[in-house]
Amino acid sequence: MGILLSLLLLGHLTVVTYGHPILEAVENVTGPWKGDVYIPCTYGPLQGYTQVLVKWLVQRGLYPVTIFLRDSSGDHIQQAKYRGRLHVSHEVPGNVSLQLSTLEMDDQSHYTCEVTWQTPDGNRVVRDKIIELRVQKLSVSKPTVTTGSNYGFTVPQGMRISLQCQARGSPPISYVWYKEQTNDQEPIKVAALSTLLFKPAVVADSGSYFCTAKGRVGSEQRSDTVKFVVKDSSKPIKTKTEAFTTMQSLLEAISTVNPSWNQTTDIDGYLGETSNEPGKGLPIFAIILIISLCCMVVFTMAYIMFCRKTSQQGVKDETREERDFHL
Repeated sequence: MGILLSLLLLGHLTVVTYGHPILEAVENVTGPWKGDVYIPCTYGPLQGYTQVLVKWLVQRGLYPVTIFLRDSSGDHIQQAKYRGRLHVSHEVPGNVSLQLSTLEMDDQSHYTCEVTWQTPDGNRVVRDKIIELRVQKLSVSKPTVTTGSNYGFTVPQGMRISLQCQARGSPPISYVWYKEQTNDQEPIKVAALSTLLFKPAVVADSGSYFCTAKGRVGSEQRSDTVKFVVKDSSKPIKTKTEAFTTMQSLLEAISTVNPSWNQTTDIDGYLGETSNEPGKGLPIFAIILIISLCCMVVFTMAYIMFCRKTSQQGVKDETREERDFHL
């Protein structure tokens, strides 16, 4: 897109300088074998000049052959070889770039972009640019693994999700999915497509996965290993109700040690009804704080009772000594 804007701007400046629309294009373009290529050709529209004809030609032997023609009646592809895989831009004024898909090696040649305008005085002006197209057989790149969900590679059980393997290079590209095994066993093949689909995902699907990509050119490439985790949504999750039950048990233990300090019956009124739903009941830090305070009370009461028992034992010992002394 940046190159296209630069060419349009340069064409506009050239128009201002010379007074006629001037074509702008690159000298050469390289496209991948079995892939697509975009050959830019642009000009700056000039007031009073009307585009009447656009041609794309390809060099075949000693002479160029017209493969595309645009006139007042519409677009016409002149060669059966290019039908269904050739497109010339028309959305943006001044952009007559060529797009060619499913490149073959014999598409490599010199292409001519030719535009004809009618001038304000009724004459015609023709401009052309020659671009060399090179076709290369590209090796497959290292594939990447992605997932089409916001969960990443950790998903809940029952969710429909897929892992996608993508690589660049000259098509066709074949993909294979593997799942690693434990105890250094060989990975097992789980799919021979670019997309590994779980419908739905279950806990048994958890594991380490990787994919390979192989094209017509070059060696097979392997992706990084990804850790795929499916969480069991049926397992109970510890809630604030459990924490409240734990706190009640602590308070009941305090009441057993010291029956006069019994506030268990007031807990429900203080805390309110607990709930698993978000936004209801006490925050977890408040529950932890209350439990900590209860523990401190337990230790304090135990220490007081220990001191009282020790004091009473000391008084008894002194009384016994005085009785023995008088006897």
